[in-house]
Amino acid sequence: MTSDNPFDASAWHGTTIVTVRKAGKVVVAGDGQVSLGNTVIKANARKVRPLGEGSVIAGFAGATADAFTLLERLEAKLEQYPQQLTRACVELAKDWRTDRFLRRLEAMMIVADKSVTLVLTGTGDVLEPEDGLAAIGSGGNYALAAAKALIDTDADAEAIARKSMDIAADICVFTNSSLIVETLDAETK
Repeated sequence: MTSDNPFDASAWHGTTIVTVRKAGKVVVAGDGQVSLGNTVIKANARKVRPLGEGSVIAGFAGATADAFTLLERLEAKLEQYPQQLTRACVELAKDWRTDRFLRRLEAMMIVADKSVTLVLTGTGDVLEPEDGLAAIGSGGNYALAAAKALIDTDADAEAIARKSMDIAADICVFTNSSLIVETLDAETK
């Protein structure tokens, strides 16, 4: 049974994105698998990329064309509100909810800069995880659970993100081990 709600986790197939914020680093990692039904169409897609002249990292899950539309809109908001990731994301979320065209887009995004990590959804959510960990996509819950288990170890942010993605790829058939990993220096609190 599938859900009519495009933001129901059971409806998302084809990607896993995880972010880890630890010890002065923020890492966003994503797999490269693109699936059409039960068929792998591409194994090395780039679903994680820098934005805002490299000051922001974004990772997306969902329909690719929809995600690219949202990434372009977020870039425009970042130009409008430089160095204000939260404001840019809130403005994007408002547009996403109210614009007739945008509200039909089926994607989610994780975005991070040196000070904040946010999860954006088409339901208007702009969520900041309290522990610096977030994950989306079909393998997101597996990657998030792994990251939560590893965060208190001696492993650094990138090692945690990579291991979390490996675990998700071992469990989720819509996730592979072809990773794209982007890192930024983060503010330490």
